[in-house]
Amino acid sequence: MFSNRTRRTKTHLMVITMVLFSSVGNILLSIGMKEIGQVSLASPGLLVTAFLRTVTSSMVWLGISCLLFYFVSYLLVLTWADYSYVMPASAVGYPIVTFFGYAILSEEVSLTVWTGVILICAGVMLVERTPLRTTEPN
Repeated sequence: MFSNRTRRTKTHLMVITMVLFSSVGNILLSIGMKEIGQVSLASPGLLVTAFLRTVTSSMVWLGISCLLFYFVSYLLVLTWADYSYVMPASAVGYPIVTFFGYAILSEEVSLTVWTGVILICAGVMLVERTPLRTTEPN
């Protein structure tokens, strides 16, 4: 149906889409939940209040929307590429989220975490060199 080059280009675009929507969605959820504050489990009333604040937060809903787009992209790419390719390739989102956490959320990121980020990027580059599909579609 698709040439290998077309399939690889299409897969790269979808993985980029997945990574961007996942990363932005998670950052928006974090911002939204930080606006809500720490949730206390001390009483059912406090839990209900936190729940109501959560479901009325625009940042939380934007984050959920981005994650919904991520999930649709993920489902689509799995129709033409192996899971064993898609999941490691999408791991490039971890470094992006780490960078966003540092740059946008002002989180402190240790040298150990940055070292892990570099290792993840190296792993993604290795996965990129493998075939998209090793089995014939049904």
